[in-house]
Amino acid sequence: MKLLGKVKSDLDKKFQKVLETPAGFDFFAAIHDFIEYIELNSSLSSKLSFRIKSNRELNIPNKYGYLKQIYQGLEDADVKTNVDLGHTRYMVIQELNRIRNKDVSESNSFWKKRELFRKLTGEIYDVLSPNPA
Repeated sequence: MKLLGKVKSDLDKKFQKVLETPAGFDFFAAIHDFIEYIELNSSLSSKLSFRIKSNRELNIPNKYGYLKQIYQGLEDADVKTNVDLGHTRYMVIQELNRIRNKDVSESNSFWKKRELFRKLTGEIYDVLSPNPA
């Protein structure tokens, strides 16, 4: 199924921003925007389904899940709540806040994996917008 022109164009822009943004908090914000765009467009998010055999073979649902942690972490970081978010979400918030505060050491797992996240974003983009052969 081909993507509609505007959806593809906007997805391309979000992806290019991830590629062009240097490592830092803005890079994680660019990933957030990329994932948010996918989440808001069912025509995109449905292409990442676990039900699609090629996605399972390429481990796409898990790779997308790692990127969604960044998205959710930035969403959670700006909201004050008394609800228990769970250990994993709190750790993501803590790591992203350290990056936001320019505390970028290799002991920060998200900072350490920044190039992996860039690569995963590319793999997700390739599933959503395959290049014609």
